[in-house]
Amino acid sequence: MVKKYLDDRGFRILDALTRVARQFHSAPATVALAWLIARPGITAPIASATSLDQLNELMKSLELKLDPSAIELLNRASA
Repeated sequence: MVKKYLDDRGFRILDALTRVARQFHSAPATVALAWLIARPGITAPIASATSLDQLNELMKSLELKLDPSAIELLNRASA
């Protein structure tokens, strides 16, 4: 099922997530969820974890405050 998302846009998003994750010393999943939380039109992003380690990484997104340049990079990648 994931294969349909692995197109040019999908790879741009993954690249941007990786870049921002390095900048903020976070996991890409943490950045992805923080980005969704920061988006004005999204009121309840949905996340799923299959281990406590994954859950802990996702919980960090609640404290991660992305700066405007990181949000813009992610928005451009997903456009």
